[in-house]
Amino acid sequence: MTTNQEDRALESFSRRGMLAGAGLVAGAATLSSMGATPASAQPAGSSGTGEGFATAADGTRLYYKDWGRGQPIFFHHGWPLSADDWDGQMLYFLAQGYRVVAMDRRGHGRSGQASGGHDMSTYAADVDAVVRKLDLRNAIHIGHSTGGGEVARYVARHGAGRVAKAVLVSAVPPLMLKTAANPGGLPKSVFDGFRSQLAANRADFYWQVPIPFYGFNRPGKSVVDGVRLNWWRQGMMGGANAHYLGIAAFSETDQTEDLKAMNVPTLILQGDDDQIVPYKDASLLQAKLVPDNRLKIYPGFSHGMLTINGDVINPDILSFIKG
Repeated sequence: MTTNQEDRALESFSRRGMLAGAGLVAGAATLSSMGATPASAQPAGSSGTGEGFATAADGTRLYYKDWGRGQPIFFHHGWPLSADDWDGQMLYFLAQGYRVVAMDRRGHGRSGQASGGHDMSTYAADVDAVVRKLDLRNAIHIGHSTGGGEVARYVARHGAGRVAKAVLVSAVPPLMLKTAANPGGLPKSVFDGFRSQLAANRADFYWQVPIPFYGFNRPGKSVVDGVRLNWWRQGMMGGANAHYLGIAAFSETDQTEDLKAMNVPTLILQGDDDQIVPYKDASLLQAKLVPDNRLKIYPGFSHGMLTINGDVINPDILSFIKG
């Protein structure tokens, strides 16, 4: 590298540092405007432990983050991501005085690389292991995509006496797969294609998925490099086997009965430009099956709207929780 190139690199690095510093100041101002509460003034309630591991029934180590003090909100991530996908929401609700918890699903993120148990029932049982270790009660459970299916099964089978409300965001239930009883679903060839691409070159497959995931392929939209890289980073942290087997879990699990058994107030949110989970075969059907629900469809929003449109989604969730 020449002296001139070094000078330009240092200048660029300095500019980035200044921008990052400005971003931190702006972020602090945003938290203040959202009603951030000093730790010493946060409401009484259960206290977070920072982070840790719970142990599943089969011995798999399950990583979780646990921040703050107050009524707990438990976040369930989508495939093939991790608890990190909820960082924006965790910071937002932490500033509102809630205790926020998110775990890495088995085989994802920092959790153990289990060779089995990659099915919706085991996912829900793993959540229960974390919930019981932290003794979470009166909790709100929020799930995105595959995490929405996890929420539905957890609430239906394990949530009695511990769940106050639930939120399904761009969630996969009742069933993604096209069958005679579910003609609006996607053909099995779509999910076979996912498996083939994952097995052939997982890194490249995960580099391409964020484009439709966040709607970056729509006219007038441009790729947000940091968002794309963060999606790829989270995916590559997890295990190929867990992700491969997890495709069947999110696409072939009929959760009709889980939705009918969700006996807590439930908020259902989805964008009508979701290219990953078609909303007409997801949120519209969820609203017909969940006994006590509120449905909101966002025009033009993508599957990844929690990240791209968090400024809209987060306050809507907060209003539901408070209401």
